[in-house]
Amino acid sequence: MKLIVGLGNPGRGYAHNRHNVGFVCLNHFARTQGIRFDRKQGKARVGTGKVAGNKVLLARPQTYMNLSGQSVSRLMKKFNINLNDLLVIHDDLDLPLGKIRLRHGSSSGGHKGIDSIISCLGSQDFTRLRVGIGRPTTEGLAPTSEADIVAYVLSNLTPEEKQIIAQVIPRASEAIYCLLSQGLVAAMNKYN
Repeated sequence: MKLIVGLGNPGRGYAHNRHNVGFVCLNHFARTQGIRFDRKQGKARVGTGKVAGNKVLLARPQTYMNLSGQSVSRLMKKFNINLNDLLVIHDDLDLPLGKIRLRHGSSSGGHKGIDSIISCLGSQDFTRLRVGIGRPTTEGLAPTSEADIVAYVLSNLTPEEKQIIAQVIPRASEAIYCLLSQGLVAAMNKYN
């Protein structure tokens, strides 16, 4: 079984935040594959189905971003999922808005949800689909503070950003399907 996790924060107040791009991408993928998030398990909303010959478990952790690892580790243990069968979809400040990148086994890059997953699993040896949200711009040469970053990722996408993200969401779904049907190398070559 493959576990595909979209990261975000639960609740309507967070639904349109930049930090919830992982949820949004996973929701789109689920719709295209006819999979419903019809139950709660392992501190997550989950749905199961078959995609490109693979049994898949789709999960949206309900632990809030910074504790995502609790949900992911529970689901991996319950369903006996190997690290190589885990895909995590998340927002990324270091990618320009609307770009996507598939990577396997890299550091968190400061992403708190990924930090939590790495900590709970004791490994960073899993695949990620990073969705670019860009960095906040600051006046002059002052570096962006941690508080500015938190405020930025927890703020809603602007109308212009929503248009760009709306174009990348189907591309992210295609990349996930390609990963499942043709493997990581083929998906990276096509979508990175």
